[in-house]
Amino acid sequence: MKIRVGLMLLALLAGCDDSTPPEKGFAGLGTHTVAFTPVVPGRVFSFPADHGVHEGFRIEWWYITANLKDADGRDFGVQWTLFRSAQDPAVQGSGWRNQTIWLGHAAVTSASVHHAAVTSASVHHAAERYARGGVGQAGVRTTPFDAWIDDWQLTTQATGNDPLAAMQLKARDAHFNYELQLRSTRPLVLQGDQGFSQKSAQGQASYYYSQPFFQARGHLEIDGQRYEVSGPAWLDREWSSQPLTENQTGWDWFSLHLESGEQVMLYRMRHKEGAPYLTGTWIDAHGQATTLHADEISLAPLDTAKVAGRAMPVRWSVKIPGKQLDITTRALNPGAWMNLRIPYWEGPVQLSGSHGGNGYLEMTGY
Repeated sequence: MKIRVGLMLLALLAGCDDSTPPEKGFAGLGTHTVAFTPVVPGRVFSFPADHGVHEGFRIEWWYITANLKDADGRDFGVQWTLFRSAQDPAVQGSGWRNQTIWLGHAAVTSASVHHAAVTSASVHHAAERYARGGVGQAGVRTTPFDAWIDDWQLTTQATGNDPLAAMQLKARDAHFNYELQLRSTRPLVLQGDQGFSQKSAQGQASYYYSQPFFQARGHLEIDGQRYEVSGPAWLDREWSSQPLTENQTGWDWFSLHLESGEQVMLYRMRHKEGAPYLTGTWIDAHGQATTLHADEISLAPLDTAKVAGRAMPVRWSVKIPGKQLDITTRALNPGAWMNLRIPYWEGPVQLSGSHGGNGYLEMTGY
């Protein structure tokens, strides 16, 4: 999911900005949306159809993160997201009258890099793209699978029944570009209760599935320096119509690749008042998923860093006693601030403690 930052687009459409707290939950996502299709338990997922667009729902996104290394052991992170937001649940229209807005986010992150007796500072570059539906500038095609906005693209290279078995990911901006090949032989993971992912005790939810077992290989370029890289990657797919309550102010979301081959997804939805809503998924090395409930998880910030004038928790304690997990996550680059129209923090993290590994952290609403 990230919960996927994805919900940010609605804030833009609602005219929210970073200095004016929204009245209906973070980014206006607690607004009641009776006209849109509700998210209810019991949906039967169908692939490849569910890789594509879900008309009638308010928002959805296609989201990739990758934790990468080059041959010299230098660490990098890559993020790519395409959001679709419907302004009207029924009327789409043709051409510029189309009622769908598309938004793309892409970013690269590095720690301090040492090479050729030169030390370069840590880097985080982020970029965004906007498009109106109906004019071909952005969209998602199911067969063969292709998601794009301008020349940013996530497209299948598979020839069998699973379009996500082999993918190509690419994005380009003034300060960076990357092209990665993504491969997986593992099954998709339905998050929550068979894909019904609850976000509050009141029942707000999304439909949510992941492919956490991608292996990525390719190149990225940062400020003119090219690196050949490889490492684990994670795909999240979500769609919803009202994923938050009016009382929820933001979230902290983790996707973690453990060196043992297991994967962990966790998120806590923070409230104006009361304890956060906390849940997650433990995914074994074969792809079997187990829902983690709040009383099975300990998630606590340890240290903060001053980022964009905010105190951001960039080191966390994560404990799941029932799985013998007791780790600390540390941001590869504490300054991974997505300084976009709707700003937030998102970047790669490294793990230490009972398990090694890496992953991604997204934090909104600070």
